[in-house]
Amino acid sequence: MIKIVDYKPSWLQEFTEIKQRLRQALGDLAISIDHIGSTSVPRLAAKDRIDIQITVADLSAETDSRLIAALTALGYVYRPHIQADHQPSDDLHPAQAWQKRLFCEADFKRATNIHVRIAGNPNQRYPILFRDYLRAHPKQAATYAALKRRLAVIAGDDTGLYSDLKDPSCDLIMNAAEAWAYGEKDKG
Repeated sequence: MIKIVDYKPSWLQEFTEIKQRLRQALGDLAISIDHIGSTSVPRLAAKDRIDIQITVADLSAETDSRLIAALTALGYVYRPHIQADHQPSDDLHPAQAWQKRLFCEADFKRATNIHVRIAGNPNQRYPILFRDYLRAHPKQAATYAALKRRLAVIAGDDTGLYSDLKDPSCDLIMNAAEAWAYGEKDKG
């Protein structure tokens, strides 16, 4: 069953330790390495899984090869069947703008998702803005946590269903985050 747990202050330190290993392994291939997802938002309940975004200049064959070699050497598992993120229904970018690479932990490692995305693409900006908005709006973060807890009960152990149910709510939050980012009035 999908389990949503209360926020753990240790998540930030765990991310910092993982980031150091990633930075050392990837060098200049990684433009940035960011803590994203619910574990990156103080006081937000989450699955006990650290989400990390590695931003790269491109996802060419050479970049893919270097990424796969570096991350598998650290013990991460490449998930080649996941090549793109959910694209919001009102997004006008081409589907290719939502491409990514995904790596997860091996059985013996800390539960981690490593999302590799191209700098400047909408899916690279999405998790950063989403995180920053929820950090700045604790009431929305608390409501989002309550929704995730309910969805986890509905989805049981079906992570695909959980994601399919959660994605539209994330898009709603992003609508508010976009308005907030562009300085529109937000009484959140």
